[in-house]
Amino acid sequence: MNVPLPRFVQIEPVGQCNLACRMCPVVMRGDGGPGKPPAFMPLETFRSLVDQFDGVEELHLQGLGEPFLHPRFFDMIAYAAARGLEVSTNTNLTALSERRAEQCVKSGLARLHVSLDAADAAAYEYIRVGSRYDRVVRNLEMLVDAKQRLGSATPEIRLVAVLMRRNLDQLPGLVRFAHEHDIAGLSVQHLAHDFTEDTLPAKYASMREFVDDQTLATEDPALVEAVFTATRELAVALGVDLRLPRIQGGKKRGCDWPWRGAYVAYSGEAMPCCMVATPDRVNFGNMARDGVGPVWDNAAYNAFRDRLASDSPPDICRGCAVYRGLF
Repeated sequence: MNVPLPRFVQIEPVGQCNLACRMCPVVMRGDGGPGKPPAFMPLETFRSLVDQFDGVEELHLQGLGEPFLHPRFFDMIAYAAARGLEVSTNTNLTALSERRAEQCVKSGLARLHVSLDAADAAAYEYIRVGSRYDRVVRNLEMLVDAKQRLGSATPEIRLVAVLMRRNLDQLPGLVRFAHEHDIAGLSVQHLAHDFTEDTLPAKYASMREFVDDQTLATEDPALVEAVFTATRELAVALGVDLRLPRIQGGKKRGCDWPWRGAYVAYSGEAMPCCMVATPDRVNFGNMARDGVGPVWDNAAYNAFRDRLASDSPPDICRGCAVYRGLF
């Protein structure tokens, strides 16, 4: 094998969601929708994939869908954790219960990232269509209580916010929220999906319009920097770990995702990274069907790597925030 297997793997356990977030293509993809079978990765498939990634150290269990919808989600965590993997996940935290809160603590989950884009109900519910801010806050408090009751330091809980024009002014409030709710920190990322290529299916048109309208790529950098500065100062004062993206691209463009990490959709397709979002845009074959090793080092994967390392990257990477050095 010319390309060593990665130490980091991201597996999408679920390809459907209980929300319809304006910037997310999962609804447009339509998997697991009305009249369709659930878009869940079978537990046996998951175990087989994990077993084939020899030497893997970190596993992130999340893709486009909401992982808490999977009926065997905590079995997945326990299986990977028992093999010594550091397991993390992202969730909108709308499907939590007291039992699941305890499972988060007892399953071996190392880190849990909660998507919370605003500390204001109206702003949050505008972005996360179908959500209820008060429910997320209640569930978050339930999870913190479970950790304290069981005397556990894990999972580490972090807030994750997708930054756009609609919630730029919410950043200081999110820092205060993290401090008040005993949350480890706040990680902020740009509204980063790139849907500019001409080959994009027409079904994504409404989401592309939203991204074009809300992206900070065309915002006044001085305005963004002023908010960032105030947010950093507040985070230092309150002792909240804050991670903000770059306002403008770094000097070096590029990405090493396809070498250092694998991304597997719930249906088994291997994709370049999580930023691609859906396998209908690009994939290199089905790891669940054909095996991890044969796909990881096949001609399609390596041709993509070669282009990404060149001065003429794949079209799907050109507008990506990671490639442009904004992360």
